[in-house]
Amino acid sequence: MTRALKRWRPGRDKDSAQGFDRRLLAPMMTGAALNPVNSSIISVSLVPIGAAFGAPPSQTAWLISALYLATAIGQPVMGRLIDLFGPRRLFLAGTALTGIAGVVGMLAPGLGMLVAARVLLGFGTCSGYPAAMYLIRSEARRTGEKSPAGVLTALAITTQTIAVVGPSVGGLLVGVGGWRATLAVNIPLALLGLYLGARRIPALPGTARTDGRSWVRSLDLPGMGLFAVALSCLLLFLMDIGSGAWWLLVLTLAAGAGFTWRELRAGEPFIDVRVLGGNLPLVATYGRALLCYVVTYAFLYGFTQWTEQGRGLSASQAGLVQLPLFATGIAVSALTGRRQAVRGKLLVGAAGQIVACALLLLLHDDSPVWMLLAVVVVLGVPQGLNGLALQNAVYHQSDAERIGSSAGLLRTFGYLGAITASAANGAFFGQRADTGGLHHLAWFMLATSVLFLVVTVADRSLRRIGESAKSDSQNDSQNDEENP
Repeated sequence: MTRALKRWRPGRDKDSAQGFDRRLLAPMMTGAALNPVNSSIISVSLVPIGAAFGAPPSQTAWLISALYLATAIGQPVMGRLIDLFGPRRLFLAGTALTGIAGVVGMLAPGLGMLVAARVLLGFGTCSGYPAAMYLIRSEARRTGEKSPAGVLTALAITTQTIAVVGPSVGGLLVGVGGWRATLAVNIPLALLGLYLGARRIPALPGTARTDGRSWVRSLDLPGMGLFAVALSCLLLFLMDIGSGAWWLLVLTLAAGAGFTWRELRAGEPFIDVRVLGGNLPLVATYGRALLCYVVTYAFLYGFTQWTEQGRGLSASQAGLVQLPLFATGIAVSALTGRRQAVRGKLLVGAAGQIVACALLLLLHDDSPVWMLLAVVVVLGVPQGLNGLALQNAVYHQSDAERIGSSAGLLRTFGYLGAITASAANGAFFGQRADTGGLHHLAWFMLATSVLFLVVTVADRSLRRIGESAKSDSQNDSQNDEENP
């Protein structure tokens, strides 16, 4: 595979042959942005959608959960398919499905159809991020640059920017064209992604075998099915944890046990649990991602709903309040992105989350706007640090041949956090996002942030990331020269 990557240079100029092909940046960033834009833009639409269909927050929360349920399952599946068959076809298929979902959502006559559109969006947006990570790894092999920190930073900044600016853009779209405009925006984005993907993403080879063995066996469909069942039952339990549906948890454990048994015996497993079990630093990174995104999305959805219903701001105003979060996060990522070490970023990010959650306890119905902005600015610091650090950790800790599925699993654990956050919002807010519910949510977020800090402090393996990147790059280059 490495030799094939080195031979591929169509459409490149002399400069791109010596470094990362910058023509890939546009489709990578467009594809990676499709999921966070749909994750965040809905936050300011929940209240007007609820008013349109007569649905309380506990029901509109399904618009969040449906996307994450589909995406949490689809990300590692799509990542594995990209590992096997290369990024181009799967990127184009996922982007096309995103556009179809935008049409369905724009025309949805009721909440049920809108939830279905969000499920389609979840599956459609699964391919962008794993494809981008696959392309980064491919270019690193071709150029001999083990850790393209600048490109990883650009990708992280893109996803963070879209996630944070989403509420602001969503607020403007709601003000101009109503909540349906927040679904319709996927149509031009999908068309742009299809154009860039078809023109610039190469037909790179995957690892699927074609030497007489059926490629279907490489997919490990039983493993994917058991994984989907286990994750679906777990997420459904988390979405309505107060209902006491413990049988879902039993099904989760049973399907999880069956999945583990299957993967230990599969010749080409969907998720190599032996490797994953022997890579505890990567497992710890996934756990940190879950905790981090519980706080991030609890704030994104909970705080935004409170500013509209508790504080009394309009959807457009609520979106604009989030702008300092966007600006701070981008500035922090840009300033720290070139530094490969992740431990310091995670420690500062954890501390920033703790401070921001504590500040939420000071807010009330009549709090001045400057206090809202202060909370948002403080949270912007961990917003700019944590996502970048987690992404870099997975890049360095994962098996090179499974970078797509490893990146997909990172997103899966992030969506588990988002599902947990959505369930928390529904539990603490109930029928209305009032100040009392915000304070209860803040205590929950504060406890999660403290746990995130403890897990980070205890992980000594994080110190090695960044310190060995330079030597690894030199070793890889030397090996390529010795084995052309």
